[in-house]
Amino acid sequence: MTIADVQLVATPDQAVAARDALLACDAIGFDTESKPTFTKGEVSTGPHLIQFATDTRAYLFQIGARTDEHTLAVLRAILEPTAPLKVGFGLSDDVKRLHAKLDIRAAGVVDMGVVLRTPGQRNDLGARSAVAKYFGQALQKSKKISTTNWALPRLNEKQLLYAADDAQVALRVYRRWLDLGNKLPSLKPVKLPKSAKTGIS
Repeated sequence: MTIADVQLVATPDQAVAARDALLACDAIGFDTESKPTFTKGEVSTGPHLIQFATDTRAYLFQIGARTDEHTLAVLRAILEPTAPLKVGFGLSDDVKRLHAKLDIRAAGVVDMGVVLRTPGQRNDLGARSAVAKYFGQALQKSKKISTTNWALPRLNEKQLLYAADDAQVALRVYRRWLDLGNKLPSLKPVKLPKSAKTGIS
């Protein structure tokens, strides 16, 4: 994926176009990024970026301290229905943070880290291991970029590409896994509390 394939959603029209493109898919890549916490007792205020990917493009939504109603409605339309499937790795925390910050209950979530576990395997399979297994390639993930400040109002090109690739790689692994004749098991939703405080304006 190149930067030309990445849409940083900044206007209501772009948000609607992203929503329509994503809802037309059977499955989309999904991930979030949050500003890292380094101090003991510090509570994350993330997610600060929500990433979605189709087979050819990525759509990134920046989430500030307050989220406008239009953006929230678009995110709900994408995340809360069971379709399209939202495919990613290690999504439990992402789903919980979305609920805590925006009161969004994501449905149709496919955590490939859990799906790809073999019988007797206790730990989830990570994206790097999955790419090596299904594509025979080494997934390049920069720890330096992953631990940058995702809450910044302006993200640089390396951050945008990192975030886009994070979402799309899960979708690519999912497609390859299906091509090999595998079938998705019943999805177990992430357990969420009944209510949440939100950052909605």
